[in-house]
Amino acid sequence: MQFELRTQVIEPQRKTFQHLIDRYGDRPASRYEEGSIDIQATANYHYRPLWNPEMEIYSPDYSDLKLADAYSFTDPRQFYYAPYVTSRADMHEAFGSTLDYLEKRGMFDRLPASWSSVVQDIVLPLRHYEAAGQMIFSHAARFGWGTTITQCCAYAAFDRIGNAQILSRAGISFGGGTADSLDTAKTTWLEDADWQGLRKHTEELLVTRDWGRAIVALDVTDRLLYGLMYTHLDEAALLGGAGSYSLVAQHLSGWFTDQRRWMDALYKAWGADPEHGTANAAVVADVVESTLATASAALAPIAAKLDALVDCGAAQALSDAVEATRAAYTTLGMTKEA
Repeated sequence: MQFELRTQVIEPQRKTFQHLIDRYGDRPASRYEEGSIDIQATANYHYRPLWNPEMEIYSPDYSDLKLADAYSFTDPRQFYYAPYVTSRADMHEAFGSTLDYLEKRGMFDRLPASWSSVVQDIVLPLRHYEAAGQMIFSHAARFGWGTTITQCCAYAAFDRIGNAQILSRAGISFGGGTADSLDTAKTTWLEDADWQGLRKHTEELLVTRDWGRAIVALDVTDRLLYGLMYTHLDEAALLGGAGSYSLVAQHLSGWFTDQRRWMDALYKAWGADPEHGTANAAVVADVVESTLATASAALAPIAAKLDALVDCGAAQALSDAVEATRAAYTTLGMTKEA
């Protein structure tokens, strides 16, 4: 008896869920769309928050920044859980390889004394800034409106604690395998006079109840800090014999490039919204101007300390970053000059 094997194609009865058919038409949906679009809870809430009873537990009114259709914004990276986890696993594996390279060759031990001071007194305390960033984005993930936005915020929150871990791992390696350098960095963050401006600014962002304003203010601060610490200082390290710092910095600057992709897309969605676009632009412009003033003042003592240690033109670089940041938001139509 002979049997013939034949391929049989069974067409699915439905291509996707009804809410996606209603939005996009009867076509197959991507995994990102199925896991992201139109799944914000909007009805049948069981209670109002006891600490804010005039609000629903989920509401678009937790921020002044709104979209008439929350799903007019989508993540250009198309991240849902699986590709996000894969991407970040690769990122941290790459950093682990860099750290192994630095440790095997004793490159932290070969840092010039001035650059050792930069790492200890200026770079490692930033792990506390990153930890604060995690809390700010966690707040946005809870109170934001629209799953495409809140999942980006949740991923960013995980990213920030990952950045803190990168700095912590680098600090342990820098300290010869002990956490002593991290303990010193914590004391610096809490007590050193030059850090108290940035610490105060960061803590004020932590208690900003409007999640949209908080992430914009953090993003403005990031543009200044990352431009100073992981772009400008990276270049100075290459010229100053501090290649080990440059190898660490490249991972953080690479992350910030990825972060920019969804943040800039969100700004564009806010600005283009047919109902709220003008008001959104005014809110962002207000936050940008106030944050540029406070963040640049907070970072000025740190830039001055960098110049005292390695004479790298940090004060001028900070000033340039302020103007570049203002220009970036002007291009987006979200500064008062725009």
